[in-house]
Amino acid sequence: MTERVTPEPQRRRRRPTKQGTVLSEEVIVDTALRLIGLHGAQALTVRRLGAALGADPSAVYRYFRNTDDLLLAVADELVGRAQHGWRSTGDWRADLRAMGMRIHAAYLAHPQAAVLAAHRTTGRDHETRAVETILGVLRTAGFPDKEAVRIYHALVDQGLAFAALDAAAVAMPPAARAADLGVWQARYACLDPATHPHIAATSALLAEDMQRSGYPFALELLLDAVAARLPDRGTP
Repeated sequence: MTERVTPEPQRRRRRPTKQGTVLSEEVIVDTALRLIGLHGAQALTVRRLGAALGADPSAVYRYFRNTDDLLLAVADELVGRAQHGWRSTGDWRADLRAMGMRIHAAYLAHPQAAVLAAHRTTGRDHETRAVETILGVLRTAGFPDKEAVRIYHALVDQGLAFAALDAAAVAMPPAARAADLGVWQARYACLDPATHPHIAATSALLAEDMQRSGYPFALELLLDAVAARLPDRGTP
């Protein structure tokens, strides 16, 4: 896709597509998410999108400058879905835990898109709202601004890194994923205690724990560290 975006006043298509759909950014992003889930990165072409939308491929240029512009919109949509329904409880730790788990779940619901988008910074509405929300939780809890920014950075990068890692595993062909997990039984459980005493002692636990994401525990570890840095408001 090249730089050919249509000027803003001319973007809206008044007539429905062949499939009876009136085009919008939301419709195109939803379609892109579906196609990425089916075909991976190669789905982000005007030809595929046009066919799926029942519209001339050039109609996509009414809303997005190029493929990267569309990818940023997809990334922002995942952030928006993570925030849908979130409400502050007034407990900073519970609020940050919920936000982290929601981000992780939203990306894992679309693993192929997560692999493409987790590392992107969109600057769009959903992302800016998430940044504002998390910083607001931290500043309201009493963290100084510099500390709040550093914690925000660590929290978000940790969540997105785990989301990308776990999404990549989910996106693998089932046989390959099963084979990877099977290594903990086929290889690690059979190591000689004389040469690998610590693995031998914990092999059953390793095989069990590697079946699930390490993110929830990693998030709790981070929140423990954050709590230890919270200024004592009672100190004069």
